[in-house]
Amino acid sequence: MHIPDGFLDPKVWGTASGVSAGFTAYALYAVKEKLNEKVIPLLGITAAFIFAAQMLNFPVAGGTSGHFLGAMLACTLLGPLQGFLVMVIVLLVQCLFFADGGLTALGANVFNMGIVGGLFSYMIFIYIKALIARISGEKRALLISAAICSWLSVVIASAVCAVELALSGTIPLSVALPAMVSVHALIGIGEAAITTVVLAVVTQARPDLVHAMKLRLPAGQEV
Repeated sequence: MHIPDGFLDPKVWGTASGVSAGFTAYALYAVKEKLNEKVIPLLGITAAFIFAAQMLNFPVAGGTSGHFLGAMLACTLLGPLQGFLVMVIVLLVQCLFFADGGLTALGANVFNMGIVGGLFSYMIFIYIKALIARISGEKRALLISAAICSWLSVVIASAVCAVELALSGTIPLSVALPAMVSVHALIGIGEAAITTVVLAVVTQARPDLVHAMKLRLPAGQEV
């Protein structure tokens, strides 16, 4: 899903870069008072885990392969804005040092995987978790909703990527959308599995470190 240089029209990557820069600036401003000696190591550990996990590709259908995205895992563990910043750091390092995603497409990749795959999917997660929690325990609701939204985050991000490629004239939407979504629907299964396993382990050992365990909706919203 990492878009290389030359695949996007300047208007598309320019717009995406502007939106991503705005979200990044806001996130940095909003979380600066929360960055303390307890939070900063968690950000670093999560970023390192996601970075390493993204290096491992697993086979999908038709000779294609996929890798872990990690946006929903970061947001559920750390909180939406902190998780988004982790994705920005991971994508920036991959772009600058590993040529994984183009420099001009960096803003689009942050938009797709950080904003859409992270922040937007986390908003959906909040309400799905609240619904499931009404008929199940908090931990079970967390794991089920995280699995659903982890899968969804990959699929939605791939669909947005297909739209960007189509708007740039790189490939028709009628070709890009079904191809991207079908492959990433399979990749999303692996995403959901990894996210759920990691959250299950962390909530068992240190539930106080999982931001999403604090969510209580709709009465007295705490996000």
